[in-house]
Amino acid sequence: MAEPTRLRILALCAHAELSVSELVTILGQSQPRVSRHLKLMVEAGVLERNREGARAFYRPAERGALAEMVQALVPLVPAEDQATVDDLDRLDRIREERAERASLYFEANAARWEELRGLYVDDEVVDARLLAALQEEPGGDLLDIGTGTGRVLEMAADHVRSAVGVDNARQMLEIARANLDKAGVRHCQVRLADMYRLPFPAERFDAVTINMVLHYAEAPGAVLAEAARVLKPGGRLIVVDFAPHELVELRDEHEHRWLGFEETEMARIATHAGLSLEPTVSVEGEPLTVCLWQARRAPAARIAAAS
Repeated sequence: MAEPTRLRILALCAHAELSVSELVTILGQSQPRVSRHLKLMVEAGVLERNREGARAFYRPAERGALAEMVQALVPLVPAEDQATVDDLDRLDRIREERAERASLYFEANAARWEELRGLYVDDEVVDARLLAALQEEPGGDLLDIGTGTGRVLEMAADHVRSAVGVDNARQMLEIARANLDKAGVRHCQVRLADMYRLPFPAERFDAVTINMVLHYAEAPGAVLAEAARVLKPGGRLIVVDFAPHELVELRDEHEHRWLGFEETEMARIATHAGLSLEPTVSVEGEPLTVCLWQARRAPAARIAAAS
């Protein structure tokens, strides 16, 4: 890590997840040279690499033998050094470009989203219920499935140790990254991932949220089973979605696979996933009602006794 370029890369990635092309632009070095540095830093356990199709994003390692050392190294990069100042100026321009791309995509789809949001209670009311649920057990590691714009990550940032949002739409991840950058949130990250095959080991998270996503799933039970797999013993799954309704246009025009969920059906798929469903919280709307379901994985002692 004594190599100056690697220190610059580490400092930059501590400020924001960055791709190879973004680092090439900031550092003013060739793509092969930057890629070589990144390869060595990943192999050494200094950086983590997360792929999104043909692209990859890099950030300081948060797990592994060198994670603590890496976190201690970042503040040692001299902030007043001219190279650092110039790097951060160029990083700001990268962030501005991200925000502009996200804004253009959001504007292009805003009318469709506003039409859907107008059918149920205000987002802020639903968000407040979700945040209250997260605040009941703060300080853990959170996974948000179908993170979209990263709204849940921003909302939960002050109440979690770390958070990861996953989505299968690259454009939505660009919006989420831009939003997290703007909010100055460093301990939350986003990943391209399939909700049926999450790229995480078992028992990785204290809480998992699925916010207004399950109605798109072909197999909701499989989604809950995969969420349960990555939950720690005693961890919680929080699902926010519609109560049963008859607005078939949501299926025909908005790609909804399910017209809401019955309490009995949610209890059935939660139980099948090894989760215990807790009392439902409903937020009445017209014509759509939104429900918040919490389900908990059994504590370690109970799992051991059952095995």
